[in-house]
Amino acid sequence: MTSISAAGVVVVGGGQAGFSVASTLRASGYDDPVTVLAAEPHAPYQRPPLSKKVHAGPVRVELVPESFYRDRDIGLRLGDGVIAVDPAARTVLTRHGKRVSYEHLVLATGARNRPLPVPGAELPGVHALRSLDDALTIGRALTAARDVVVIGGGFIGLELARVALAGGARVTVVELAGRLLSRAVSAELEPSLRQRHEHAGVRILTGTAVRALEGEGRVERVVTEHGVLPADLVVYGIGAVPRDELARQAGLAVRDGVLVDEQLRSVTDPRVSAVGDCARHPHPRAAGPVRLESVQNAVDQGALVARRIAGAAAPYESLPWFWSDQGDVKLQIAGLRTSGDEVRVAPGDTAERLAAYAFRDDLLVAVETLNWPAEHLAARRTLQRGTPVSAADLSGTTLGALARAGRTAEVRR
Repeated sequence: MTSISAAGVVVVGGGQAGFSVASTLRASGYDDPVTVLAAEPHAPYQRPPLSKKVHAGPVRVELVPESFYRDRDIGLRLGDGVIAVDPAARTVLTRHGKRVSYEHLVLATGARNRPLPVPGAELPGVHALRSLDDALTIGRALTAARDVVVIGGGFIGLELARVALAGGARVTVVELAGRLLSRAVSAELEPSLRQRHEHAGVRILTGTAVRALEGEGRVERVVTEHGVLPADLVVYGIGAVPRDELARQAGLAVRDGVLVDEQLRSVTDPRVSAVGDCARHPHPRAAGPVRLESVQNAVDQGALVARRIAGAAAPYESLPWFWSDQGDVKLQIAGLRTSGDEVRVAPGDTAERLAAYAFRDDLLVAVETLNWPAEHLAARRTLQRGTPVSAADLSGTTLGALARAGRTAEVRR
């Protein structure tokens, strides 16, 4: 076992959140050692492009050139993930047997795919998408696939369904819930989203359970409770599980994610922080601790922790926002909606545009848009600035129009 006396900040995880921590530390003037320990062999890269087009060969998705880390004296160690944390000794142990000390530890371990719990899930031709290597494998398979079944009607599933459709495959999406994106999109907006995918040629089966995957030597069919679907490629995305095992084994509090306070410090050990997909945190727009899986959340949380370590502490209050490009459908969400909110759907100035406004106690709390980036940006500005907007304010108009008329904080600067 080799001991490395790094001290300073050790970041566990080489994704978007981990990169945000390391880069913001240096941008904030932090001079002590910064070490990033990444399990993957690839330098930190963008994940959103992986599900939005076919990647059958080499692809450039790295966030910055590797020279970025050398120039800023960031110790980037690839392919050597952390397997244990010792909070008492303030050290971590890597897979290659290196023990690294820290003054501050940041867990940016992300999430892993929820496994598909049906017989045949291990057959060749069955894939899940999480990493760059996954994307390359699926991309190569898509070049020859003719019957593609996507299990799971979430963001990743719908993005991949449209990629497969564009490649000429027959595509079926099978979703257990009664509608698509049931945890992310309102019931009021979902029918329009579904209609657009079906009009493009995607077959969608909601309220349908998968019983088994079958085939001789590789997957050939998907057995559902309502019938059998031919399949020479199956891709599944049925949710994600936070990678909080290290925290749990180290005695830190976890509950579907590492439990942190409003400054993203572990509620158990203030020298440990958690950011991104693995962190469950309080948020002023949520009724209780939440865990958010988005690029915005990863970037903003990583930057906030870095600035705190560098001496500028603040609570995490960033407005959550999300996007998903699904073929010719651009879905964007700003704010946090709950099941009890009132939702009103309004058309835009073209047939392609649509918005769903969510109100709580008659005040706007979230906006979902289809193919309407300008209204999404207006929503982000309005919600971030805390401008009160009621349902009556939006009767027969839009947030963008209110701003242009000088009736929101977007123009009262």
